[in-house]
Amino acid sequence: MKSDKSKGLLGLLLILGAVALFGWFGYTSMSDIKLGLDLDGGVSITYQAVDENPTAEQMSDTIYKLQQRVQSYSMEGMEAEVYQEGSDRINIDIPGVSDANAILEELGKPGSLFFMDESYNVLMTGDMVSSAKAGMREGSGVKAQEYVVQLTLNDEGSKTFAEITEANLGKRIAIVYDNRIVSAPTVQSVITGGQCEITGIETFEEAENIAATIRIGSLSLELQELRSNVVGAKLGQEAIHTSLKAGAVGFGIVVLFMIVVYLIPGLAASIALGLYVGLVLVLLSAFEITLTLPGVAGIILSIGMAVDANVIIFTRIKEEIGLGKTVKSGIKSGFQKALSAIIDGNVTTLIAAVVLYWRGSGTVKGFAATLALGIILSMFTALVITKFTLNALFALGFQDVKFYGIRKEKSVVNFLGKKKLWFAVSVVMIVAGFGFMGRNSASGGTVLNYSLDFMGGTSTNVTFKEDMSLEDISSQVVPVVESVTKDAGIQTQKVAGTNEVIIKTRTLSVEERQALNDALIENFGVDEAEITAESISAVVSSEMKQDAVIAVVIATACMLVYIWFRFSDVRFATSAVLALVHDVFVVITFYAALRWSVGSTFIACMLTIVGYSINATIVIFDRIRENLKEMGNRVDLAEVVNTSITQTLTRSINTSLTTFIMVFVLFIMGVSSIREFALPLMTGIICGTYSSVCITGALWYVMTVSKRKKEVQEKAEAKAQKKGKKQE
Repeated sequence: MKSDKSKGLLGLLLILGAVALFGWFGYTSMSDIKLGLDLDGGVSITYQAVDENPTAEQMSDTIYKLQQRVQSYSMEGMEAEVYQEGSDRINIDIPGVSDANAILEELGKPGSLFFMDESYNVLMTGDMVSSAKAGMREGSGVKAQEYVVQLTLNDEGSKTFAEITEANLGKRIAIVYDNRIVSAPTVQSVITGGQCEITGIETFEEAENIAATIRIGSLSLELQELRSNVVGAKLGQEAIHTSLKAGAVGFGIVVLFMIVVYLIPGLAASIALGLYVGLVLVLLSAFEITLTLPGVAGIILSIGMAVDANVIIFTRIKEEIGLGKTVKSGIKSGFQKALSAIIDGNVTTLIAAVVLYWRGSGTVKGFAATLALGIILSMFTALVITKFTLNALFALGFQDVKFYGIRKEKSVVNFLGKKKLWFAVSVVMIVAGFGFMGRNSASGGTVLNYSLDFMGGTSTNVTFKEDMSLEDISSQVVPVVESVTKDAGIQTQKVAGTNEVIIKTRTLSVEERQALNDALIENFGVDEAEITAESISAVVSSEMKQDAVIAVVIATACMLVYIWFRFSDVRFATSAVLALVHDVFVVITFYAALRWSVGSTFIACMLTIVGYSINATIVIFDRIRENLKEMGNRVDLAEVVNTSITQTLTRSINTSLTTFIMVFVLFIMGVSSIREFALPLMTGIICGTYSSVCITGALWYVMTVSKRKKEVQEKAEAKAQKKGKKQE
């Protein structure tokens, strides 16, 4: 016994030491975490088209390709914003850096790219190249591997390239960018499929440089730098401070809740969560992940899932003790029985994160990166650290049942008895959403309250008489702008080293622009000559929206396949996906009814809600699967579903409550932009809990019963036919 206590004490000291160590590293590395444009600002570069009067199609194509180029060279580029200013200018805002010259050097001057024959007559232009990327393949001869650049051409380029390769067999075609030969490969065959490779490259770095140069040179327009400067955070410094305070307060409340409700296991979970937070901070810095407001959402979701895993385990431990097992045995079997639900829930969400990172762009990538990191860490801390800590506390002498609690058998709630009511409420909510969107459209507006991130707007550059701080801008300038524009979604950025401030609003009419100028002159004594305004395009381009939609569709399909595979029943997968669609539509109803601003964080909100909902659903389905094996055909199917939902109800409520607390504290303590972000998340948490408890099990039940009835009917018909043949 004395030896056990010594081991327990040593184990606990090791864990506490790890928490303190990583907590310190996390705290000291916070200053090294790269923050996005919304939280910390960055470099803003403006390019102008060399050609006069470029077409809208050329500008749109150039913006999209430039976005892809910027994203390809660094982690900061994932969160970059590329948008049109005026008729012939393109802005690139890149977070996390303060040296415009270094960015310009890396980004390169977007110039013209040509494919030329040996006499340097132009054969093809760079805008016919859709993509270029470095790769490796099996080598021939001495080399085991060789490096290549893989090119994909558009339809026009495929046709043209087939013609020029046929005409230049055995000859070199030079790829010339900005009057410099990038590569001059020899044509080895006629290429007709729109796919080709440049071979004979010595290193992967060389292949990457060639691919990057081709990507930037394949822009539809040749651009020249007009200006560059360093800009401050969009949301202001106050947003960071309040978010950190809110996060600390919320975490403290969650820890207190876990200890009060789950006693010694709650203490073990709190210690593990402390280590989790330290590890997240360290790895965010180590992997140079750019943290933005959507990234914060990913972390909140992963903390919720970390708490969720612990709640599942502790509920199981109480159940096992309630069945008569000893505390030690209950801890062991509790972890074992909780394992499948934890793995399935986290892996399903991780699949979504990987697909979103692969197919998404911009803020979607940032959200996916932080979510994936959080999920992996949350599984590790819940399944390894919590277990180790709990065993150490048990060995120290916390072995009495009173420290763990007993889950008494509860009377089964007849959730399925009200399934028609649940379905009716959901249908009414979704139909109401379409009604609100129709009303918004009929009144002359858009179906949803799209912010300037989606719709574009007006960028007003103002040079004030004095150097205003970010806090001064938020407290003094923004209210004046809001009084003129009646727009709550205002974004402001301060140009470093100057008195210039960039104010972005919805699109303003000529009269509104003049009214804003007058207000700035009257309130701040600004010289009207120091005020300029330009129309700007949406930061979230149509291509980015398309990328996000495609990513979500693929992620949903992958989740469906995984759930189908794990549960060996497509009805589980179908029910889960239908619940996800339900949650998205219900939250959109609130967006339409209350005219919440739909900006770049909207996508992250939707993805967070989807991830949260699927995790809650998996837990219920895992219990249904387990009870089906244990109960078999001894009980009615409806009783199995009702029992499973009742058994997991405490977990559903407690997990939702802890995650809701985190977001609610953000809502209470945060600035207006943070509240705008937190409110839909709170709605989604409530909606996701409702759909998991009331909708998913009912959907699975209805589909399963329908199938069974059909099978019984088919058997009866077959029996009747067989009997009829015998009588004949």
